[in-house]
Amino acid sequence: MLKVCAATDEMPYSNQQQQGFENELAQVLAKEMGRELQYEWLDKAAIFLVTEKLLKNECDVVMGVDSDDPRVATSNPYYKSGYAFIYPANEEVNIQSWQSDDLKSMNKFAVVPGSPSEVMLREIDKYEGNFNYTMSLIGFKSRRNQYVRYDPDMMVSEVVNGKADIAHLWAPEAARYVKSSPVPLKMVLSEAVAPTNDGEGVKQHFAQSIAVRTEDTALLKEINTALQEADSEIEAILKKEGVPLL
Repeated sequence: MLKVCAATDEMPYSNQQQQGFENELAQVLAKEMGRELQYEWLDKAAIFLVTEKLLKNECDVVMGVDSDDPRVATSNPYYKSGYAFIYPANEEVNIQSWQSDDLKSMNKFAVVPGSPSEVMLREIDKYEGNFNYTMSLIGFKSRRNQYVRYDPDMMVSEVVNGKADIAHLWAPEAARYVKSSPVPLKMVLSEAVAPTNDGEGVKQHFAQSIAVRTEDTALLKEINTALQEADSEIEAILKKEGVPLL
């Protein structure tokens, strides 16, 4: 048995109908390990899976965790991707980084608060002018002491409908909706580390792993072997999803 903790409604990663790409990856992993897949569902955002499920011994693994997460032991990365600029493919702009001149003429940016994108908006002096638009995306609900998810499908739709000039989102989360968009969109990964005025930079690329409890060394070894054996199947799922891989 391989018991996987997953969110009931956190597409495109996971839902209770197992339509997310992390659901597919979990199936591949369990098959390669010769174990029956069983889910332990959480009716909250996926960011709570580690603390509310894995560390309480209610499951064996959590999919799609940053490889350097200090709370857990993590597998060898099974993919690496990054944040990406998303804009209409027919626009005559050249945007490869946060220093691109064409960004200066834009005013509405679909970004998630607290993300590397928001940090960079501050760096290019676009944060204050974008604040009301960002809050309008969640109906101006207060975010104090609560988690509010910015739905990636809705964020991409803001670009499609012309309500946002551009989006900057975690590419694996947005890829499905970019791919299915009725309007052709361009998705360009931003640089690995975006320069900042203090010289430290903001990380934009992240490796993703499977999390287990730190003491589960035998399970982790088994997972790493399975990931290596299933590498081609994993890559095929991610490419079908449209995730840009690094």
